[in-house]
Amino acid sequence: MANTRVAVDVGGTFTDICIMDEITGKIRIEKTSSTPDDPMRAVMDGVRVAGIDLSDVSMFSHGTTVATNALITRNLPRTAMICTEGFRDVVEIRRANKEDLWDTYKDVAKPYIPRRDRLTVTERVDAEGRVLEPLDEAQAFRVAEVLKKRGVKSIAVCFMNSYVNAENEKRMRDILKEVMPEIPVSISAEIMPEIFEHERFSTAMANAVVSPVVVDYVSRLGEKLAEGGYERELLLLHTGGGVMTPHAVRDFAARLAGSGIAAGAIASRFIGNLCGFPNTIGFDMGGTSTDVSVSFQGEPRITKDWYIEYGYPIRFPSIEVLTIGAGGGSLAWKDEGGSLRNGPQSAGAYPGPACYQNGNTVATNTDANVVLGRLGTSLAGGKITLDPALAETAVRDTVAVPFGMELHEAAEAIVRVANANMANAVRLLSISRGYDPRDFALCAFGGAGALHGAAVAKELSIPTVIVPPNPGVTSALGCLLVDIQHDFSDSFMRRASDTDPEELEAAYRRIEAEARVQLDREGVAPADMVLTRSAEMMYQGQWRSLEVAAPSQITDVADLIDAFHDEHEREYNFSRKEAEVSLFRVAVKATGLVPKAELQSHEVAPYTPEPIGRRAVWFEGQAHDAAIFQREALTAGARIIGPAIVEQFDSTTVVPPAMTAEVDAYMNIRIETKV
Repeated sequence: MANTRVAVDVGGTFTDICIMDEITGKIRIEKTSSTPDDPMRAVMDGVRVAGIDLSDVSMFSHGTTVATNALITRNLPRTAMICTEGFRDVVEIRRANKEDLWDTYKDVAKPYIPRRDRLTVTERVDAEGRVLEPLDEAQAFRVAEVLKKRGVKSIAVCFMNSYVNAENEKRMRDILKEVMPEIPVSISAEIMPEIFEHERFSTAMANAVVSPVVVDYVSRLGEKLAEGGYERELLLLHTGGGVMTPHAVRDFAARLAGSGIAAGAIASRFIGNLCGFPNTIGFDMGGTSTDVSVSFQGEPRITKDWYIEYGYPIRFPSIEVLTIGAGGGSLAWKDEGGSLRNGPQSAGAYPGPACYQNGNTVATNTDANVVLGRLGTSLAGGKITLDPALAETAVRDTVAVPFGMELHEAAEAIVRVANANMANAVRLLSISRGYDPRDFALCAFGGAGALHGAAVAKELSIPTVIVPPNPGVTSALGCLLVDIQHDFSDSFMRRASDTDPEELEAAYRRIEAEARVQLDREGVAPADMVLTRSAEMMYQGQWRSLEVAAPSQITDVADLIDAFHDEHEREYNFSRKEAEVSLFRVAVKATGLVPKAELQSHEVAPYTPEPIGRRAVWFEGQAHDAAIFQREALTAGARIIGPAIVEQFDSTTVVPPAMTAEVDAYMNIRIETKV
């Protein structure tokens, strides 16, 4: 009987594999080099290296960068867009804004679909959904024939006001399918049924351009897994925090953009809840960047304002993750004003930090940590050897000499600037969203998260830092902890006080019926279907909305209005209860529950472990005699008093002076930052 769960998370340098035994809850990990030219090779290499018998696998979950990389590199198949006559340039005009308002020379990137492949047809629907002019079918067939001759691989259909009446868009799709039955067609009314044509057109465009790439990848991977004996559905992690089957990927391919960073946010939420902390800040620091996420009362923050390239929003609901250029390979440098900076420039995986001995001579965060004694002389179980002399030379030449500092003072300055950058990122997702960091635990993971986690937490007065058992593959663990999930929505633009509860209830019931059909198509039993309602609302006259939870039975809109006022108060620190409120959108999150395996729990027996060695580690300008521990040797109940260093295969944990750390029943290291 299949009782093994496998999760694979593809990163830029390594592909991480997490294998869980459903019976014991025991987890083992493996890493293999990523293969950017074809990520599937790394996935299958990881399965082979880990010795996984696919016939014993009950669930294979995958976080992929295929869609993200396709959009970033623009290595995209030829795709067309068909628009209402006169509106072919909506995606190029955008909002006429810029990422950097003051940089007149930096232009927003061109649309994913060039103008020559954005064609128009005659049709018109007004804002009330009335068909003023039906689709000119003769013209539509001519456009379809033109696109067939051009050899396009995918098509987006984006008509004005289709969010309120999709009749013309659906007819256009039927015609395209008649002429080109094998070509995927994304219609904006189904991809994103909302007002604001640029956001709707942009989301449909992104979905169309990545669809052939993603579907091809998913199909090939599914076939390879089946050849190896895997008999279940391949599950793909999407940005909303759930997984989708290959069947759903065919319709909503762009949901996989940003798949990998969502996995870390999911894992940090799960670990926080497991440890009794429903409020958790995810702190995922790797080699080139740091991803920060927030979970409040056990649920992650969701946003619809995200993109891969500025100017082209993808409005599918996504876990809110803030990424900054701060990682182990971030470079230290001196700006024109004479100040020390850190990142976002990075030495990357190659040549990497100076201590990697690959030719880089500029100091990085990793070099600074080596100089300070916080890192030893090897990483990844000895696979990477670090040269302390090269690290010292880089720190001295990059920072110490230019700034007139002593060597260790310069190294600490590099780390402090990096920590300040990361602390500011946490503030942006916590304090600026109305959350107090002191009410949260910081879950530190990634290759470098545990190295900096305690210092960042202390900077923000966060009382507890949680370091998972395998920090470097925590994102892969997140892929094991998710359910099948889809988001359905529809526009519902009414003044709240004038809304008929029965009309609102009917709108929800229509969406829920559609959701059940989708889950049933994916093999989810009715007993495992969970439908969660929400509503987006705003004060009359606003155009930015807030999402609030909606009850399972609408009997009175007043409860929704009160919930909106409360959420506005929490988010912005004020509300106007005398002001009129408008409904903007109704939504349903459809979840297909996947049975969860329990992580292995251990009996906690408090004790003070013996260190495997000691070395000088610098904190606050002083060298401390720090104890060195091997994490694999620590058992539940181990209690460590800083300064101490805990080393393991995929990460290093720093416990600063006077802080205490304990290993809990799930083998997490919990660091208490109050001293």
